[in-house]
Amino acid sequence: MTVGIDDIRRAAQAIEPSIVRTPCAHSRTLSAISGAQLYLKFENQQFTAAFKERGALNKLLNLTPEERRRGVISMSAGNHAQALAYHAQRLGIAATIVMPIHTPNVKICNTRAFGANVRLEGEGIAEAGEVATRLAKDNHYVFVHPYDDAAVIAGQGTIALEMLDDYPDLEVLVVPIGGGGLIAGNAIAAKALNPSIEIVGVQCRRFPSMQRALLGEPASFGLASVAEGIAVKQPGRITLPLVRQHVGRIVLVDEPEIEEAILMLLEIEKTVAEGAGAAGLAAILTEPERYRGRKVGLIISGGNIDLLPLSSVIQRGLVRSDRIVRLRVGIPDVPGALADLTRLLAAHSTNIIQIAHQRAFTDLSLRAVEVEVTIETRGREHTSEVLAALRVEGYDPVLPNTEPHPDERRTNR
Repeated sequence: MTVGIDDIRRAAQAIEPSIVRTPCAHSRTLSAISGAQLYLKFENQQFTAAFKERGALNKLLNLTPEERRRGVISMSAGNHAQALAYHAQRLGIAATIVMPIHTPNVKICNTRAFGANVRLEGEGIAEAGEVATRLAKDNHYVFVHPYDDAAVIAGQGTIALEMLDDYPDLEVLVVPIGGGGLIAGNAIAAKALNPSIEIVGVQCRRFPSMQRALLGEPASFGLASVAEGIAVKQPGRITLPLVRQHVGRIVLVDEPEIEEAILMLLEIEKTVAEGAGAAGLAAILTEPERYRGRKVGLIISGGNIDLLPLSSVIQRGLVRSDRIVRLRVGIPDVPGALADLTRLLAAHSTNIIQIAHQRAFTDLSLRAVEVEVTIETRGREHTSEVLAALRVEGYDPVLPNTEPHPDERRTNR
């Protein structure tokens, strides 16, 4: 089974009345940071906040009347589930979705809100898929695969049609990869419109299934990823040869890099991206020299991320950039010593987030106490200024459980 540009064009015409033509915009700030000219396709602005609506709707529109009466079933970590449930509800088709038990709560709730029968089964997509396959056979449901289906692949490829209509001179297209439906469809479309365009796939390092499959090597997997939307252990039988034919290279990105990209998109573009949606930006920031000076299209594939992990991403990002810093200092155990320390921190424009002191778990003199204070600064340069000011006043600040800051290493040599 294959997919061609004509299939993608037919899909674009079929889904156009019910799909958002999402903005594709040049990012001046991210371009300046990366050295490339970056153009972001905001698929997180679809109604269900992810690109999956395109493929799911195209598949549903291709069902026969008899298949519609039987109802549909699928497995999904969330975005395909919401997309299929939403458009099935619009079209009057019953939908059952099997979701892994650790799927983010926002995706489970949204899928149920669209009227689907949701079952939580298995640790991941593979296990959920086994349950969905069995239920499809037992109940005569139509199985709608989240990525390994020609109609789904064609629907996803409509993104590249829109991007190259807006910016026909794009030189590179960077696409996240889970099972391969998104990159397969968009690689076919992009190569048909511009044969010289380079297609780069991005996977999280903990789930390198497509990369290893192309190399003919076994893959090992981590327990979980912030990019759960692309944490797929098995590429599709249809998508694998399409990726082999059309995709130039696949890169792997680590969890801190994905988290940094989520934070940058939130802070700079004021847009919420889930881990999979930020993977393309993470890849560019990891290897900026490969893209410098080139016109690069990025697909922000989705924005469905729970508030708790998003909050953790923000906090951890602020810590990594030294905008939240934890210090440990010894002070005399006398009245007013703690006030002197806090006045010094305030004089250097730091905001105290948390402070505690203790006498027991320390090697300091019996006449001293240890103070641990978490402060907000403007970044690394400001943090270095604060540390230097503390030393001038006779304190010996320590950054617990962190690598020495470069400036601190220079001081200690």
